[in-house]
Amino acid sequence: MNGAPSLGLRGALLHARSAAAMVWHAGPGWLALQAVLALLAGAAPVLTAWLTKLLLDGLVAGAARPELLGVAAALAASGIVLGLQPHATQYAMAELDRALARLAQSELCDALNRFDGLVRFEDPVFCDRLQLAQHTGRIAPSQLFAAGLGMARGAVTLVGFAGVLLATAPWMPALLVAVAAVPTLLAELSISRRRAAVAWRHTSAVRREIFYGELLSQPHAAVECRLFGLGGFFRGRLLAELDQVHAASRLVDRHELRVQGVLAAASGLAAAAALVWAILAAASGQLSAGDVVVFITATAVTQTVLVDLVRTLARAHAQLLAYDHFRAVVGAPPDLVRAANPHPAPALRDGVELRDVWFRYGDDQPWVLRGVNLTVPSGRTVALVGLNGSGKSTLVKLLGRLYDPSAGSIRWDGIDYRDLDPADLRSRIAAVFQDFMRYELSARENIRLGKLEAGEEELVAAARSVLVHDVLAALPRGYDTLLTRKFLDVEGTGDADAAGAGVQLSGGQWQRVALARSLMRGDADLLVMDEPSSGLDAEAEQEIHERLRRFRAGRSVLLISHRLSAVREADSIAVLADGAIAEQGRHDELMAAGGRYAQLFRRQAQGYREVMPC
Repeated sequence: MNGAPSLGLRGALLHARSAAAMVWHAGPGWLALQAVLALLAGAAPVLTAWLTKLLLDGLVAGAARPELLGVAAALAASGIVLGLQPHATQYAMAELDRALARLAQSELCDALNRFDGLVRFEDPVFCDRLQLAQHTGRIAPSQLFAAGLGMARGAVTLVGFAGVLLATAPWMPALLVAVAAVPTLLAELSISRRRAAVAWRHTSAVRREIFYGELLSQPHAAVECRLFGLGGFFRGRLLAELDQVHAASRLVDRHELRVQGVLAAASGLAAAAALVWAILAAASGQLSAGDVVVFITATAVTQTVLVDLVRTLARAHAQLLAYDHFRAVVGAPPDLVRAANPHPAPALRDGVELRDVWFRYGDDQPWVLRGVNLTVPSGRTVALVGLNGSGKSTLVKLLGRLYDPSAGSIRWDGIDYRDLDPADLRSRIAAVFQDFMRYELSARENIRLGKLEAGEEELVAAARSVLVHDVLAALPRGYDTLLTRKFLDVEGTGDADAAGAGVQLSGGQWQRVALARSLMRGDADLLVMDEPSSGLDAEAEQEIHERLRRFRAGRSVLLISHRLSAVREADSIAVLADGAIAEQGRHDELMAAGGRYAQLFRRQAQGYREVMPC
C-alpha cells in the first residue's frame, strides 16, 4: 500500500466484480428496477426518432388521419416514458445509495476491528488510504453501477442509431469513432489517472487541513488557541494546505480544458461534414425530408452517445482507482501475527513475564525498550518508575498486546502472547491509562464501556468505589446525562438547555469516571495502572489509592506512577531507565542501595518539604 493507485486489466476486472457484488448484496431489487429503466431510456430516443420519421413521411405522402394519430399517440407515450424515467431512476438510485453506504461502512468497520494492534493506525500511508476509503467506499460502487447502466443505456441507443447511419451513410460511424470516440477515450483515461494521482499525493494535505480546521472549531483546542492567540496561525496553515491541493487540481483542470477544447473542435468539424453531406444528398433527391431529419438526429445522437460512453468508461476507470483504496483497507492483512490455533488465556496462576524484550516503533526508529526482563507474579503488585521517555507507556501497550516485541517474548503463565487469542487475553486484563478516553456519551455509557454486559448494580458499585457516584447521580439526568456539550441529547428535552445539551466534568471527575470504567472488570487477572491518579488533588489521590489498594488485593498488578509515594508499598519496584531495568527491589532495599530510585525519591521528597522563613 505504499504507492499511488495503479490498476492493470486484471485488477480493474477484480475490483469491478467486487463492486458489482456489493451493489447486488446491498439492493438486488433496486438494481433490477434501474436496469429496466435504463433499457427503456436507451430505447425511447431511437423509437422517438423512427416515429418522427414515420410521421413526417406520412404527412408528406398524405397518409390517413387514423394512421397519423396512431403514430402521434405512440410519440406521446414515448415522451411520457422519457419524462418519468429520470425521476424513477433518481429515487431508485437514492435507495441503492443508502443501502450501499451502510454496507460499505459496515465492511470498513469490520476491517478496522480485525486489526488487533495499533500498527496500522500509526502508519501515515495507511491513514491516507483510510481517509480516501471512508469516502470512496460509500460512493464508488454506486457510481460504477450508474456508469454501467449509463453504458448499457447508451449502447441500446447507439445500436439503434448506428443502423440508421449504416443504411444511409456507411462511412459515418467509422468517421465518428475515429474523430470522437478514440481520441476522447485516450484523453479521458489520461485525465482520470492524473486526478487519481493528485488525490493520492495530496491526501496528507487534506488530512492536515481537516486537522487545522478542528483546532479552530473543537472545544478541546479552544482554550490554548485563544489564550495564545493561535487562530490566525492555524488559519494560515489551513489555507496553505488548501492552496496546495487547489494548485494541483488547477493544473489538471487546465490540462483537461485544453484537451477537451481540441476534442470539441474535432467533433464540431465531423458534425458539420455530416450536415453538409445530408443537405447535398437531399438536394440531389437521395434522401427524403424524413430521412434528413433522422440522419441528422442519428449523427448528433450517435456522436453524443459515443462521447458519453467513452467519458463514462473513463469515469468508471477513475472510480475503480478510487475504489482500490477501499479494497486495500478492507483486504489489509492482520497487523499482528495470529497463531493458526490460538490458545485461550488461562486464569493467571504464576504471572506475566517479559523475557529479553526489545521494541521500536519502526525499523528506522530508535529502540524504546532494550532487553527488558520483568515478572509480574500472580497476586503481587509490581511498580514501574522512571523518567519521561524511559519506555513505561510502551511497556503497557505491549502488555495489552497492542504491539508485539521486536525481539524477545511476553509470556502469560509461560505461554507466549503470540500463541494466545488476543481478544481472550484482553478479557483477562483491566487497564487504567494515563491518556484515558473521554467518550462523548452518557455517564452510564462511559462506565459501562468497561464491561458492556454489566448490570446496573455493578456499574453503580464501580462508580461508588472511586467516589464519583454522587457527582453523576446529581447531574440533570443522573447517569443518563451526556458528558459533552457537543451534541444535543435527542432523548432529553429537545432544547439546548443544561439537560438536553449535556454537561462538562472537571479533569479530576473525568479521571474517576475512567477509573470506574476500568474497575468494571472486577474479575480481571492482570491490572495495569498507568498514572491512575494523575488528575487528582493530594487528598483525593490518597483516598483513591486506599480504595484501589483493596481492589488490587489478590490480583497481579503493574502500577506506574511518577509519584513515588504511591508505589512505596508495592511488593516490588522496578526502575526503567533508557529502555532497560536499571534496578529492582522493595522500597527500603532500593533506598538503602542509593541508586536511581533513591535519588528520584529524595528529589521528590525535597520538593514537598516546607521551607521555613528565617
